Amino acid sequence: MRFRPDQLKRSLERGLAPVYLVSGDEPLQLQECLDQLRTAARAEGFTDRVVLHADARFDWSTLKQLGESLSLFAERRVIDLRLSTAKPDKQGVEAIKAAVEAPNPDHLLLVSAPRIDKRGFSAAWLKAIDAAGAIIQVWPVNAKRLPGWVAQRALAAGVELSNDACRLIAERSEGNLLACAQELDKLKLLYGDRALEVEDVLASITDSARFGAFDLVDCVLEGDATRAVRITMALKDEGLDPLQVLGPVAWMLRSAHQIALRVDAGESLDAVLAMGKFAVWRRHQSALERALERNGPQNWRLFILRAGAIDRLAKGTGKRTDTAVKRYRGEAWDALVELAVAVCGVGLVPATHV
Repeated sequence: MRFRPDQLKRSLERGLAPVYLVSGDEPLQLQECLDQLRTAARAEGFTDRVVLHADARFDWSTLKQLGESLSLFAERRVIDLRLSTAKPDKQGVEAIKAAVEAPNPDHLLLVSAPRIDKRGFSAAWLKAIDAAGAIIQVWPVNAKRLPGWVAQRALAAGVELSNDACRLIAERSEGNLLACAQELDKLKLLYGDRALEVEDVLASITDSARFGAFDLVDCVLEGDATRAVRITMALKDEGLDPLQVLGPVAWMLRSAHQIALRVDAGESLDAVLAMGKFAVWRRHQSALERALERNGPQNWRLFILRAGAIDRLAKGTGKRTDTAVKRYRGEAWDALVELAVAVCGVGLVPATHV
């Protein structure tokens, strides 16, 4: 049985399953799901808890021994198994599978793991958990859904926010749900139950946005130039080297150029993305379609040339006569911002300005 984090509360009202797996890379939601499960377990009399950190050196016989033993005072026990990887080794697979298929009625097995991809769910130990218990997959909240998440979170916390205030908090804490939740807690302490507007939020909020280079890749494919500028400058403010950001962007540009050439030659995008080398872009297909509508093969080639100029600029290997060096006065971040918005379809610079 699988369900989303927001379905967990209703599921627990129907009773506990013998085993749960909580998987994902979003720390706030992951922790809150685990907290809900532990609270429900205590209410059902599981007052003892053993935490097992299953890293590369973990002895998997420990899990079997715990499953066969009683707690010191014969209390019901939660076995809190924390996996360091979504793909345990052969011994781990066998140990988890055995614990799930022959459960101790006085034990609740609670497994937490990093994000498991679709292919990973074909593993035997996951199939066993799916059949005997419940799997909760935690996914990051994307930019479009975040204002709604903020509104729901504020309502639960007893904070009344205007729509604009929700959007502001979402923008300032994007990618960092923990910072967002903490901001709502702070607003509750500062203002109590009164309705809050943008001005109130601006007076207290701190910019806790957390981005990665691949957030910029997703953004430029979507064509959101304003957000592309904000993400790029946030990455700069975090102290990243521009080459750390340029690498994923250049990889995307090369892939998009090859795909654009094939589509321009008459192949369907579905057929191109079915190829192994381009399959990674299938989950970005709708954004990629829009990007290909904005830019033909010639533009993608131009973007690649500009990425090369930025690479030389960042490394300091460009000549003083290079257009990029003169245009940006040695500032690779400015060049990267202009490249990002150009891919979004804004301010395309002719090839002579590469």
